[in-house]
Amino acid sequence: MNVIKTELEGLLILEPVVFKDNRGYFFEMYTARDFEKIVPGVHFVQDNESGSAKGVLRGLHFQKGRYSQAKLVRVPVGKVLDVAVDLRPSSPTFGRYHAEILSGDNKRMFFIPKGFAHGYLVMEDHTVFQYKCDEFYEPSSAGSLLWCDPSIGIDWKMPAGEIILSDKDRNAPLLCEIKKELENDPFSLSS
Repeated sequence: MNVIKTELEGLLILEPVVFKDNRGYFFEMYTARDFEKIVPGVHFVQDNESGSAKGVLRGLHFQKGRYSQAKLVRVPVGKVLDVAVDLRPSSPTFGRYHAEILSGDNKRMFFIPKGFAHGYLVMEDHTVFQYKCDEFYEPSSAGSLLWCDPSIGIDWKMPAGEIILSDKDRNAPLLCEIKKELENDPFSLSS
C-alpha cells in the first residue's frame, strides 16, 4: 500500500498494489493488520454503500463529540470528487479542505480522520461509493456544513446549476455559524 500524506494532518490517500494479468486484476482493499500500521488505533465497525447519478453531491457531513467518525472511503465503480474539510478548532488548517478524485480506475482510497466534514460529488452516472466508519451513526451527533461555503471555497469542478442536492445539504449552515458549537463540543480525537 502506497501512503500519500496531504497538507492536512492525518488525512491520507492510500493506493493499493494492483496485480494485473490477462484475466483482470486483484488487490487487497483492506486488511486490519496492515491498516493498523498506517493508522494505529482505528477499528472500523460499519460499512456503508451508496449509488448515485452524475451531479449528485452528498455532504458535507460530520459527527462530533463522542460519536465522531473516522472513515476510509473508496469508489469501486464510477468516479467522484471527494472532499474533506478540517473542522478541528485547534488545528492550524481549520477550515481548509483537500479534494481527491476517487474512481474505479485509479482504485485510490481516502482516509479521513475524526474532526473532518466529508462530502463528494458524483462525476459519472452509476457511481458506487463505499466507506468504512469507526463509529456508528448517531443522529444526535450529526452535523452538516454548506457545500458552497465561500469561506472554504471548494472547487467542485462542476457548475452549481448541474449539482443535485438534498434539502438537508442545500440548507446546511456556514462554517462561521457552527464554529462556536465546534469549539464548545469538540471532536473526540481518541479512538
